[in-house]
Amino acid sequence: MPRITPYPHSEASGDRKELMDAVKQQFGGVINMFGTVAHSPAALESMLGSFGALGKGRLGPALGEQIAVAVANANGCEYCLSAHTVLGKKAGVSAEAMEEARQGRSADPRSQAAIAFALKVVETRAHIETHDLEELRAAGFDDEEMVEIVAHVALNLFTNYVNVAFDVDVDFPSVKPRQAAA
Repeated sequence: MPRITPYPHSEASGDRKELMDAVKQQFGGVINMFGTVAHSPAALESMLGSFGALGKGRLGPALGEQIAVAVANANGCEYCLSAHTVLGKKAGVSAEAMEEARQGRSADPRSQAAIAFALKVVETRAHIETHDLEELRAAGFDDEEMVEIVAHVALNLFTNYVNVAFDVDVDFPSVKPRQAAA
């Protein structure tokens, strides 16, 4: 598989060093995904900005992590599936609920609606129908939250594609993708 090795933090300077230092402060080290993206300081700044902004969004970290594992599983991204499984548990989501999300499901009707919509956005390349938005509204989502769901999908597509395209070594306990339930 194609591979880009992580940019060595010890060799970073300027904007790249500042961004990698921020990653190190947040994660205790420059994990492989961020190190790989650090080859482009612009891309790393974009990624960090998106994570930061969405972390302050209305969906909240638990639902964001459930969307992330559903999207990662759909895209066959072991790195993101592994990372977001850990992050979901840190956000207070049970192991069972994270496994359900991985399969595109949730026992909570509101979370189920968001996960199903996120997966439809992935599967249809965002060619959704009016009834898809109506179903989200019926589940209690407003326009702001619906835009955030799409933003979470877009960010996860970026990270999934980086990790799959460049065969990034997984820094977390491995969770292998599998076919989502129909």
